[in-house]
Amino acid sequence: MLDTSLPLTVAEFEEWGNPANTEQYAILRSYCPYTNLTRRPYPAMLVKTSVHDSQVMYWEPAKYVARLRERNDGAPQVVLKVNFAAGHGGSSGRYDALKEIAFDVAWMLKAWGIEG
Repeated sequence: MLDTSLPLTVAEFEEWGNPANTEQYAILRSYCPYTNLTRRPYPAMLVKTSVHDSQVMYWEPAKYVARLRERNDGAPQVVLKVNFAAGHGGSSGRYDALKEIAFDVAWMLKAWGIEG
């Protein structure tokens, strides 16, 4: 959000706020999911990313998961799933998208203790 040379950054200032503005930065920081992680139990989480995502670079979710695991006092697992063929919206092929949904549902059922 600090790199104004990126095409979407300036347009997002209207929606999220401009981090160069001290008052708006404080608001942004107050709900930032990364900086607000504290040491406590978190629920099981599936965090997904794609290598070819032009909006969220794959290392950002990886960094989030690393910090979450560090502060997740013995709570259930946190899984990072990286799609090496997809972009920002996930897999685009009909069957590939269905496979992603099936994976998500299977992961949720297992995380909730509903296994068949």
